[in-house]
Amino acid sequence: MAQIIVYGHKAALASRISSLSDAIHTAAVSALQLPVEKRFHRFITLDPEQFITPSDRSIDYTIIEVSMFEGRTTATKKDFIRQLISSVAAVGVTSNDLEITITETPRANWGIRGVPADELQLNYSVEV
Repeated sequence: MAQIIVYGHKAALASRISSLSDAIHTAAVSALQLPVEKRFHRFITLDPEQFITPSDRSIDYTIIEVSMFEGRTTATKKDFIRQLISSVAAVGVTSNDLEITITETPRANWGIRGVPADELQLNYSVEV
C-alpha cells in the first residue's frame, strides 16, 4: 500500500497530472512491486503565493510525498527513489526540481476497507 501526494506550482503541475501519475505509478509497480490496480495519487496544485520555494528551483519544482506500509528494504526504497527521479525527469521535472519523501508506518496504523490494515489479506508482499 502506498498513498502518494504531489505538490507543485499550479501553472506547471496542472498540465502534467496524468503523465506524472503514470510516471510515479510505473516506478511504484516496478520498485515497490505494487499491483497495477493499486494507484492512490492526489495532486495539489498551488498558486505561487501558496508554494514558497527556494530561489534555486524553477516553476517545475515538485514535491512527492509517499506514505506506505513499513517492511521494504533500504535497497528497495532507494531503487524506488531512483526510478521516480528518472521517470519524472522524462515528463519534464529535473532532479534539481524534485523532492521525494517516504514515510513508513506499521500496518496497524492504517484503516482500510473498515478494518486495521494489519488484519487485511493483501494480494502482494510488502517485504521486498
